[in-house]
Amino acid sequence: MVRPPSKTPQPGQPVGRQPTALMTAVKAGRVNQGRVLQALHDFGPLSRADLARLAGVSRATIGSIVQPLLEGGLLAEGEPQRGATPGGKPARPLWFAPDSPPLAAVHLLPGWVQAALVSADGKILATARGSFRGTDPAATVVDCVVDRLNAVLAGSSARPLGVGIAVGGIVESTSGTILACNLMPELSGLPLGPLVSERVHLPVHLDLHPRAQAIGDRWSGPGRGEQSFASIYIGEAIGAGLFLNGAIHCGPAGAGGEIGHTIVDIHGRTCRCGQRGCWETIATHDWLREEATRLRLPTAHAMTTALLAGLSAAGNTDAKELFERYARNLALGVVNLQQILAPGLFILHGDVIAGGEALRGRVERQARRYLPTRSTAEPQITFGAAHDHATLLGAARLVLSHSFPLIG
Repeated sequence: MVRPPSKTPQPGQPVGRQPTALMTAVKAGRVNQGRVLQALHDFGPLSRADLARLAGVSRATIGSIVQPLLEGGLLAEGEPQRGATPGGKPARPLWFAPDSPPLAAVHLLPGWVQAALVSADGKILATARGSFRGTDPAATVVDCVVDRLNAVLAGSSARPLGVGIAVGGIVESTSGTILACNLMPELSGLPLGPLVSERVHLPVHLDLHPRAQAIGDRWSGPGRGEQSFASIYIGEAIGAGLFLNGAIHCGPAGAGGEIGHTIVDIHGRTCRCGQRGCWETIATHDWLREEATRLRLPTAHAMTTALLAGLSAAGNTDAKELFERYARNLALGVVNLQQILAPGLFILHGDVIAGGEALRGRVERQARRYLPTRSTAEPQITFGAAHDHATLLGAARLVLSHSFPLIG
């Protein structure tokens, strides 16, 4: 229901609190450049004529959009394609320039950090991994991030455009600050972006780990070419990045994505966040190990999805029962997202993918079971590839996205 204004506005007086947002010519140009870059990632090298057909505009319009990208060294023209346009000028495919500035990326989760150097066309050029203790002070973690970044930057002959950092926790992307992190409490309130930027002398852009993961999925993973999907990380914590109707979803200053702290049982266990019955209390590593211990399963203290799947396949009755419950618990969060936002496609990452097809199929069946019958397509569950670097690639894209609204 729309609430009417409390009083009739006077001429020239705005209604409500949100101003009408108009797009300037400069911003429109950057948006169009972002669409071109997205099309190249989706389809590979394309000529101006190809891009014009895809966009439904003239070749001249495309020419004006891509010219700044060519002059800036981000794109380059390939060799003429003879015969591509009979009787006309040979088409020259556009692609990312071999000598275009690279992008730096960081993936920071409890206990470890991974840095990478990424080419503009999405190739991992170098990686470096480091570790720290969960009880280490924030300064030690910052040192680890900077050290691993410097390790990959040392191999680059060109100055990177910037650094994208994907971090687990609640973030404020505008200031580059980690607001809260239940699994790394020492980092709560840490202005990580500015601290790293000061040390490496590059612009740094910070965002939520699952959101960066979704960007990576959209550019080079199972979400490539999709208009809507949810990318969910499931491991020691749960988070989601949402790509809806052709755009990444992000609340003010990076809010949103904390799907693990949606309530699934008001009388359930107490979560690390202090609330009761969060999805994380029934679908993370901690829950799996607690239940495995209660059932006295082998290696319960170190239980993983892979171990549980193996025990279930081997005929262990208790393991089979736990495997089914785990699939059901995973499906509950999927169902809630589908009911509210209907992304349709759910890409799962993290330890959960080690459960293989046995787990994927169970989660999909349980999710469909809990959803009412509709005329629209049923939700699909797919797993990201092991070690697919989706989050690192997404973090690298944060740098490009700062200059061009690639997926907005």
